[in-house]
Amino acid sequence: MPEELVRYIVYNLASDVDNLDIRSEQKGRDTYIEIRCSPEDSGRIIGRGGRVISSIRTLARAASEGLGRVEVQLID
Repeated sequence: MPEELVRYIVYNLASDVDNLDIRSEQKGRDTYIEIRCSPEDSGRIIGRGGRVISSIRTLARAASEGLGRVEVQLID
């Protein structure tokens, strides 16, 4: 569930969705989500002072309540 939420948010933020790649990996109860995007979109996803990516992480953790830990990373 957290991956679908992250995918929905990031796809709506990005202008170049063709170069957008979101991957999720399960390790036990933990979920690791990696976002890869074009350099133009990384600024939108990070946001001023990292506020947008921080909010995405908070929402992903809230969506996975009771399912384990979630880590969201933007890979350059």
